[in-house]
Amino acid sequence: MNRLLPTAHLVDGSLYVFRAWHSMPDEFTDAEGHPANAVHGFTRFLCELLEKTKPEHIAVAFDASLTTSFRNAIYPAYKANRELPPPDLERQFVLCREVAEALGIVVLIDHSFEADDLIGSVLWNLRSQGFRSVIVSADKDFGQLLGEHDEQWDYGRGLRWGPAGVYEKLGVHPHQVADYLALCGDSVDNIPGVPGIGAKTAAALLAHFGDLDALLDRADEVAFLRLRGAASAAKKLREHGEDARMYRRLTRIALDAPVPDSADALRRQRSEWSRLEALCERLRFGPLTRTRLKALID
Repeated sequence: MNRLLPTAHLVDGSLYVFRAWHSMPDEFTDAEGHPANAVHGFTRFLCELLEKTKPEHIAVAFDASLTTSFRNAIYPAYKANRELPPPDLERQFVLCREVAEALGIVVLIDHSFEADDLIGSVLWNLRSQGFRSVIVSADKDFGQLLGEHDEQWDYGRGLRWGPAGVYEKLGVHPHQVADYLALCGDSVDNIPGVPGIGAKTAAALLAHFGDLDALLDRADEVAFLRLRGAASAAKKLREHGEDARMYRRLTRIALDAPVPDSADALRRQRSEWSRLEALCERLRFGPLTRTRLKALID
């Protein structure tokens, strides 16, 4: 992992807004009396991240596509197990984006592509320009994006890992993560996977066959592997092979989302205190947060 390469920090914004919403007390309100706990918590997180990393290149991606992403067209049940954010939280998402923009950070959002796809597409573009990326998120799906010099950073737990860490966590290499999730499913996104194929079996099958296509093409061979329930697994793979291929279209992060293509477009911009100060008034930020915000743009 070459930490000397120019680095871009790509932040999974929605994750940290939700974390703030669940962890911050509901005593915070804005000037109009609406709840503001999520935006207070998210702003503190953003301040801390900027103070620690002092990034030249940074973007924060948000989800706006819970029911409208291209994956819903492929599989209508995708994420159907999730409730839509309540209006109070929806309002705070907008304010969190405003805070990020006021701090000079590029905000990425799209109604057809999820935050994962926006981050993946930026990372892919930047890699071709000699950059390494640090993905700030705890989401296991991002493992599929990690190249030799990239890292994922679970900020809340203070854990960082590169491609080798993906294997330690899941038992598969980054290029196998989408196949792995298609096989064993992902309950968070309402993707069922192949019945009877759990995480350990999926990892063992991919270690043997390499990828999902080779596995499905040679499904008959699975019955002869030294694997618990091998005969049953072979039968399920024959029956649900096309489903698994379809699930992979859901678990694979898109690399062609509409994002800025040049590294320069992701440079942190100079900010005007007047814009931030107005936000501080609206959100009733205390003196400590105001001082931190002011220091970050001086």
